Amino acid sequence: MSNTVRTRFAPSPTGYLHLGGARTALFNWLFARQHKGTFVLRVEDTDQARNTEEAFGAIYAGMEWMGLDWDEGFQKGGDYGPYNQSERHDIYLRWFEKLEKDGRVYQEEDGAWRFRFERKEVTMTDLVCGEITIDYTNEEINPDMTVRRPDGSFTFHFVNVVDDLEMKISHVIRGEDHLMNTPKHLQLYEAFGVEPPQFAHIPLILNDNGKKMSKRDEGAAVKDYVDLGFFPEAMTNFVALLGWNPKSEQEIFSISELIEKFDLAHINRAPARFDLKKALWMNQQYLAQLPQDEFFTQSLPYLEAAGLPTDGEVTRTAVALVQEKVNSFDDIAAAISFLFDASFPYDDEALAKVAKNADAPALLAALKNNWAQLENWDEAKDQIGATAKAEGSKPGKLMFPVRVALSGLGGGIDLGEIISLLGKEACIARLERFLAL
Repeated sequence: MSNTVRTRFAPSPTGYLHLGGARTALFNWLFARQHKGTFVLRVEDTDQARNTEEAFGAIYAGMEWMGLDWDEGFQKGGDYGPYNQSERHDIYLRWFEKLEKDGRVYQEEDGAWRFRFERKEVTMTDLVCGEITIDYTNEEINPDMTVRRPDGSFTFHFVNVVDDLEMKISHVIRGEDHLMNTPKHLQLYEAFGVEPPQFAHIPLILNDNGKKMSKRDEGAAVKDYVDLGFFPEAMTNFVALLGWNPKSEQEIFSISELIEKFDLAHINRAPARFDLKKALWMNQQYLAQLPQDEFFTQSLPYLEAAGLPTDGEVTRTAVALVQEKVNSFDDIAAAISFLFDASFPYDDEALAKVAKNADAPALLAALKNNWAQLENWDEAKDQIGATAKAEGSKPGKLMFPVRVALSGLGGGIDLGEIISLLGKEACIARLERFLAL
């Protein structure tokens, strides 16, 4: 094959873009971009019963959101189309007839056509998995492969190989679940008399239970991260580290850094473990670096969806205060909604912690009285420590109950900022509400 790098992503439009597919697309995209090659998007849409327009849209929207632009294929065209398998029957027929002419296929009684394997050992050198040999001498263990069904349609193995050779794909980067298909494909390439592409099989992604991640697992759909308000670059960064090791302590990468540093040789053999907490942490790193005005602007749709004010000094200040605390835009409303709703619920865990503090009711009552007499509200936070000391207690014994009383939460915005934003009247009313419990 030529030295020109051409990679591809070939999804089936039967569902949303899931994490495993997104990683396959990303690794192919990074490799093509790094080598100034071509990234092809073709569509394995031969399953007409399961293909949907909605699935088409979800896959392309997910890729575009992650910044994985393609050079050829769907809506882009190119010199090797059509790029939908459903439109390539005549191309498959031409290559099938070559096999038929060479005596490499035969028909079964049920009308299916099988490819006649050469009964020999097949050795492949995978760019991730190393050298692998499969013994085809035993026909019972490795029977001849079906390449055409009785209805005339062609199987995955056949069309996959034909598409890759016709589209001049130089590197096939795909999931490890296809590893044992590759020796079969190599026999087809040999029968066609063409040089095969290089193969790189990337490890499986495991869920929290250590099992292969499925489409039903939490965090499996790329769309979920869009809805949560993830930063696209953060998601791309997170997915890149699922199985690829940069051989350094660095975890936060710009897109240009990923393109520069990505290396197939540094893909792990061991399965990758999905960690939603790590994804959230990574997204938080990106959010914290946004200019404050941009962070506020991007938060507005989420505030509006939660029924919170999208303007005003309190809103703008509160959003700025949580920028380095929230993991996603979707978290903002929950972190600040108590400022606008005096009937907010109390977090069960925080409430239980206060309940263990026998001094809390007396301390809160004393603080309420002291706050009521306070003329300069700027001194309100200092009054917490002074009240605790006057009651023969430590400030910590009062700080947490006050936080829960004013916000219903066990953490979040600095307590002094909460007191300032709410003002005297609201703070006293919230203490009274809490004491009534």
